[in-house]
Amino acid sequence: MLDIINLASIPVFLLIFVRVAAFFVTLPLFSYRTIPTPFKIGFSFFLAFIMYYTVDASNIPLDEMYLMLLIKEAIVGLMVGLIAYIILAAIQIAGGFIDFQMGFAIANVIDPQTGAQSPLTGQYFYIIALLFLLSVNGHHLLIDGIFYSYNLIPIDAFIPFQDGSIIEFVIDTFNQMFLIAFQMSIPIVGCLFLVDVALGIIARTVPQLNVFVVGLPLKILVSFIVILLFLSLYVVLVRTLFESMFDSIHGLMQLFGGA
Repeated sequence: MLDIINLASIPVFLLIFVRVAAFFVTLPLFSYRTIPTPFKIGFSFFLAFIMYYTVDASNIPLDEMYLMLLIKEAIVGLMVGLIAYIILAAIQIAGGFIDFQMGFAIANVIDPQTGAQSPLTGQYFYIIALLFLLSVNGHHLLIDGIFYSYNLIPIDAFIPFQDGSIIEFVIDTFNQMFLIAFQMSIPIVGCLFLVDVALGIIARTVPQLNVFVVGLPLKILVSFIVILLFLSLYVVLVRTLFESMFDSIHGLMQLFGGA
């Protein structure tokens, strides 16, 4: 009880709370607008309270370096959560590729979770991916990543920004995101490209047929059929996407810790 009210432990607890709260600002699932802000703050507080007794750190004095430690903790939380969000954004980008070929690019919808506009197909795939993440307890793994981040990033250490490895890692993650988005969209985009080739041949051989009237409904029908056949492969790609997300989180934490 005396340790709980010890004023010397407040700086360490505040550093832990800043990192956990910054995680939940950008982390998928936990950062969405549908989750009330008081719940996020309360969950961050109690999780930081539990983690305080597991973090191996001595009392940190309130000096001029303490503000730098607070900024470092906020950067760590925001960047690690942002890396996970960037990887999951590949689903939205893949949906944008598909909608552009289908003719649905102009019909964006508002994502109630983020408040941003997203493509129809991308939103459909994204909901399936989130449900799959919840079904395999992926949100527990995200919380485990927060909990065990102190094994790689000590609370009293600073981020090694000098060598530029963190910036290169973020750029590689962006490249990986676009590669995954291309892999997820290529079956449907490839089929629609063949439909465009077939419509072009028909337009040359049968000039009386208005391909602009027939083409759009035909491409939508072919897209729905291919998506129905593609869903089983899509689940496999989503599993690979989650593995890449957890590997990226672990790799970024290692770089933050100077490994």
